[in-house]
Amino acid sequence: MNRLITEDERRQLLAHGQGRAAGQTIDPWPVVRLFTPDAHATWLLAALDPADDDTAFGLIDLGLGMPELGQIKLSDLASIVGPRQQPVMRDRFFKAVRPLSVYLRLAQEDGTVPD
Repeated sequence: MNRLITEDERRQLLAHGQGRAAGQTIDPWPVVRLFTPDAHATWLLAALDPADDDTAFGLIDLGLGMPELGQIKLSDLASIVGPRQQPVMRDRFFKAVRPLSVYLRLAQEDGTVPD
């Protein structure tokens, strides 16, 4: 198991990923929020590729004012540290309140992922 996501989150992400892999048009609610406490980067992950169980899909905000949808490997996220050597962390209190498309629209309007 990856330290960034729980087993339950992994199952939810894989379920969304299976829908995406099957070609379904889905607009899932994000399952997990990851962030760097010292670098202003945020990842709202909504799906996990069932082919490799490592490639996640979601809203990526690197803190540069240009959030966008994309893919990232959980193994890559696990190796990232910020300028003060803080690793990427899971927001244990995150609970999505809207679908991913709405988070994307709001993030593009504001230049950052809304809480």
